[in-house]
Order: sequence, then C-alpha cells, then structure tokens
Amino acid sequence: MSADELAIQRFTEPTVRSSAAERMRLHRERRRNGMRCITIELRATEIDSLIRTGFLNSEMRNDLDAVRDAIYLHLEATLDAN
Repeated sequence: MSADELAIQRFTEPTVRSSAAERMRLHRERRRNGMRCITIELRATEIDSLIRTGFLNSEMRNDLDAVRDAIYLHLEATLDAN
C-alpha cells in the first residue's frame, strides 16, 4: 500500500469516539439547542398527581422513561411555550 493510499484510508475510516467524548458531544449539542439536563427527585404523591391528571398511565408509574415523558407533557401543558 502506497503512502497516498494509506492517507486516503485514514481519512475515510469512521472515527471511533470514546464514551466520554460522545457524552460531551451530546452535552454540547443540547446546549446549542437551548436544552439543559437536570436530575430531579419526585415524591410518590407527585407521580400520583401525574396519573390523576392524565399525564401518566398508572401501570407505568415505575417506568422511568414513561415518568419522564409525563413530566415533559405536564411542562408543555402548563408552561408558556414562548
């Protein structure tokens, strides 16, 4: 393999990112899009309220993705979108 062929191969191979580099890339992308990532603690009564108001199905109360989606729905319904 010639030096030119080796150089072309190096530039065309996909770059493998470490998991830390990928997390940082996603963090920067969220920031550019005006998003912030936070961790919150919810009381059981707050999850009950999401169920009572129809944002969360009672069978999904222990599904973290479903609870997160219910919180998003609640925020969209109650906060000014501007």
